[in-house]
Amino acid sequence: MYYVPDGTERCGFYECADCGNRFLDIRIAPALVCPYCGEEVNMEIGPDDEMPTPNEAAKLLQMLEGEDVEKYDVLLSLAVTGGDYSWI
Repeated sequence: MYYVPDGTERCGFYECADCGNRFLDIRIAPALVCPYCGEEVNMEIGPDDEMPTPNEAAKLLQMLEGEDVEKYDVLLSLAVTGGDYSWI
């Protein structure tokens, strides 16, 4: 599960085109590597290996600021836990 740290003022709300998961990330870019299904590129390659390319399938849906960051963080947490809000 990927959440933003407490006190975050700005973050991005992303959806992965491959697996459909939605998540928040403090990095803001048009596309990111999905933390659920994507793999970070390992740059330790041999001389005969092809240079890998990252699969940036997670697209930015919305940039969140201020109170919206906390609201989306709680909503995504509820969705992942199946609606068990007793931990809030």
